[in-house]
Amino acid sequence: MTREPALEAYYAEAASWEADRVAQQRRSARVAWWVAGAGWVCAIAASIALMGLTPLKRVVPFLIRVDSTTGVVDVVPAYTGQATLSQTVTRYFLTHYVSTCERFNYATAESDYEECGAFQTPKGNEAWYARWNPANPSSPLNVHKDGSTVSVQVETVSFFKRADGVANLAQVRYLTIEQPEGGTGARSQHWIATIEYAYGQPSSDPSDRLWNPLGFKVLDMTREPEVLPASDAGETMTLPGSAGSAAQAHRMSGGRQP
Repeated sequence: MTREPALEAYYAEAASWEADRVAQQRRSARVAWWVAGAGWVCAIAASIALMGLTPLKRVVPFLIRVDSTTGVVDVVPAYTGQATLSQTVTRYFLTHYVSTCERFNYATAESDYEECGAFQTPKGNEAWYARWNPANPSSPLNVHKDGSTVSVQVETVSFFKRADGVANLAQVRYLTIEQPEGGTGARSQHWIATIEYAYGQPSSDPSDRLWNPLGFKVLDMTREPEVLPASDAGETMTLPGSAGSAAQAHRMSGGRQP
């Protein structure tokens, strides 16, 4: 059976057209896969970029401080966790020392007296005992025998270096609030304490090591009002202290606990 030439040409053209359609579909499918793959790559890259930009989108709060005495406004620096351990620990000891030794409450006075002694040198403890001696009219035992109390709020702790590079000086700004027994007419006073400190051998006394396990010692402390009254040149105090002197002060006070 023979076919006419025109019919043969028609069949050949139809086969060629079908082959072109199949090839075009295959090309379209490959292009679609390439486009889909590129889309996934772009999506993953965008996600990684957003993750990298996340820290830049954080809201960082800051605290503005206004000095209640001078009216000076400044921004309180935020602790970034980069301070050395020694400075962090020293800041704690200085804050704890000033808070404990400058406050007065009849119920905790004897404990505070002994605890302050754990942070002081023998010379400092002698001055501390003289300050608390009931024979001293300025002793806290006499000044606050009317039932008044003194609380302390430490505001800032700043560190300084000497000219030779030794960093053993600090300045502590704090507020004392004296509250009468009746609870009315409280008086507040801003103070600046300049403290020379050092680390030594921890005490062999277990009770002292409980308060001061690292051997932190206050070598010298000078405090003065932040704003001096016109008729007052300020007050200078050399060191608080002695665990062993509390019992003597107790006995000299006629049996009253400080």
